[in-house]
Amino acid sequence: MSQSSPLAKIFFWSITSALAGFLFGFDTVVISGAEKTVQALWHLSSAVHGLAIGMALWGTVVGALIGGWPTDRFGRKKTLIFIGMLYIVSALGCGFAPEVYTFMIARFLGGIGIGMSTIAAPLFISEIAPPEYRGRLAGMFQFNIVFGIIVAYASNALLAGTGENAWRWMLGVAAFPSAIYTLFCFALPESPRWLIGWKNDRAGGLDVLSLIYPNLSRAEIEAKADVIAEAAHEKTSTGGFWSWHLKTPILLAFLVAFFNQLSGINAVLYFAPRIFEMTGLGEKAALLQSIGIGVTNLLFTFVGLWLIDRLGRRTLLYIGSFGYIISLGVCAWAFFSQTYSIVPICIFAFIASHAVGQGAVIWVLISEIFPNRHRAQGQAFGCSTHWVFAALLTTFFPAMVTAFAPGYVFLFFCFMMVLQLVWVKTMVPETKGRSLEQIEHDLGLRDA
Repeated sequence: MSQSSPLAKIFFWSITSALAGFLFGFDTVVISGAEKTVQALWHLSSAVHGLAIGMALWGTVVGALIGGWPTDRFGRKKTLIFIGMLYIVSALGCGFAPEVYTFMIARFLGGIGIGMSTIAAPLFISEIAPPEYRGRLAGMFQFNIVFGIIVAYASNALLAGTGENAWRWMLGVAAFPSAIYTLFCFALPESPRWLIGWKNDRAGGLDVLSLIYPNLSRAEIEAKADVIAEAAHEKTSTGGFWSWHLKTPILLAFLVAFFNQLSGINAVLYFAPRIFEMTGLGEKAALLQSIGIGVTNLLFTFVGLWLIDRLGRRTLLYIGSFGYIISLGVCAWAFFSQTYSIVPICIFAFIASHAVGQGAVIWVLISEIFPNRHRAQGQAFGCSTHWVFAALLTTFFPAMVTAFAPGYVFLFFCFMMVLQLVWVKTMVPETKGRSLEQIEHDLGLRDA
């Protein structure tokens, strides 16, 4: 990869796929500017209002559960295109919704697209990226999520004064980037690992490998195809996903998703105003949430992407774990001692720790640790675990801070991050600079 042109081509393919993450972040947050108007317009009860707003999250769970099937059955490229179409339909459906039920269906479809995107996009990038660039390229999905969140806040602010239909524009404007993303996806190649391992299209796989590695000889390309084919068709002890043979990647995927949410990240992102109001900041809360947290997340996501192929996934999880423990521990102490002035600093440090550690690593690691034959199923398992715990945490966090003093809640999250540190030390492998087939061997999933 000494020449810039092949890397530029792979970068374009990766950023195109990762734009699904931008739409994910945008769609997740954009509702914040419209939800009050929607409730008043259709005279919704609190229960129906909560269901209408939460439909996207439940759609995300469904999308993550089912997304592995089309990714394997129809290919990575076609699935990415379908995700773009779901985003377009969702945006237009929300923008033109005549009543709440159409609105709910549109939000649900968008959620399915989000859930599927967390499977197909990082997986596609991991399968086309050379090992030395795979971390930062696959990590662009997370960067785009964060960038989409900030753009959604900015878009809502710009459209807020456009009249009584401002909320429709806020939600409907997502159709434009969704259409651009979908069109760009038509220019993507198919994953060579899917072509060779699933479709048995060796010639097509060789063509794509030649685009990825233009400086290699035909014999070297053939050798890479042989390794992919051998790994894809190697028999496991049971031949299925739920087998003892795959216990290590299954456990790794579950725990990286579990600890990602048990850090409290979604609780902090979704309920930052409530947390800041507990410290007496009041009206400053929304500004701190949308600008302070958003900018911190974006800047340190850049740092994580810059470091992930230099220091490695395991090292970033170490850094993030220590950052989590310190920031959450001090935040708990601040609430116990009523030293509220340092809470915002602790929250920003917590966000920075997440962006450098778990935020940068989760989608990359899940996309790397499963064999070629089971990668989509593994990605679906890891992503659905993530979204189920996200839904549970988001649902129960308000009750937690009502039933327990905030200091105890943050102390619980801090304790969970101590457990994460132990897990990183004892179980997490380093995948930096290794081909997907080499990682498969390192985890004991195939013979040397």
